[in-house]
Amino acid sequence: MVRIISYKTRQKEDGTNFYLLEAQGGIEMVLSKATGQYYATAKKATVSTTFDEPTCKGLVGEEMGGRIVKVTTEPYPYTIKETGEEIMLEHRYAYLPDGVSTEEEKLSVEFEKAMSNKAELEEAI
Repeated sequence: MVRIISYKTRQKEDGTNFYLLEAQGGIEMVLSKATGQYYATAKKATVSTTFDEPTCKGLVGEEMGGRIVKVTTEPYPYTIKETGEEIMLEHRYAYLPDGVSTEEEKLSVEFEKAMSNKAELEEAI
């Protein structure tokens, strides 16, 4: 489950507005590489909509099925707002509805099946 925590207004090329919902996953504990201490965080992603602003405003606080997943991307620069430091990222976070798998998850499942089949064939020989 994810919770809709806010919405954002964006502008199309033709100048009309459209709205994104900002979804947040559950709390996760992450080990800091810098300090060695754990901290609480939650993944966030935006979801495009066809809703008007009042509908988006009314959805804030609602929960919906699905999850936020890390998706590998081409490297791109990102500026950390608090420090102004520019770093390179190779991922983004995306919302996936229940029952939908990422390509990486699909490949992992296929690999596990292939290895399982290989082990069964070796036992049969």
